Amino acid sequence: MSAKILIVTGDAAESLEVLYPYQRLREEGYDVHIAAPARKKLQFVVHDFEPGFDTYTEKPGYTWPADLAFSEVDPGQYVALVIPGGRAPEYLRNDPELRKILKSFFDTDKPVAQICHGPLLTAAVDGLRGRRVTAYPALELDMQAAGATFQDAEAVVDGTLVSSRAWPDHSRWMREFLTVLRAKAPVT
Repeated sequence: MSAKILIVTGDAAESLEVLYPYQRLREEGYDVHIAAPARKKLQFVVHDFEPGFDTYTEKPGYTWPADLAFSEVDPGQYVALVIPGGRAPEYLRNDPELRKILKSFFDTDKPVAQICHGPLLTAAVDGLRGRRVTAYPALELDMQAAGATFQDAEAVVDGTLVSSRAWPDHSRWMREFLTVLRAKAPVT
């Protein structure tokens, strides 16, 4: 039986930030499950950078089914957690079931990969205090308010926490996360 990894997300998550780690981790032999507020077809979005815009733009992205509702997740069944960005973390951080899941991963020091706006979720469970992280650059003040030291880098590794700014940094993010996974939770 292969090791299981959980991705927590919802509607308006960034398509690439869900599907790239989902496929990359499956390539490595992990069994990857996607959990959301409910079992349903999720509507992801595409964030892109357009000349003349002060921030990213958003367009409809892929749809994908959630394997589990947050209320069905047993964190003990998973060796690691992935937290994609997009707008989903903004409303997901208010979900008490998800906060229990997140807290469990941090309490047991399991590997966690977060990207873009994903750190809004880990901040909601006080998982960033005293840590070094990166995130979408507009979140620098949010990361500092959560007690983290913000670094503007492709990927930042702090123990078992691996963070990244956004989808252009995927290669470095997953390379660093896989290094942590191979040490802490190798595929058997």
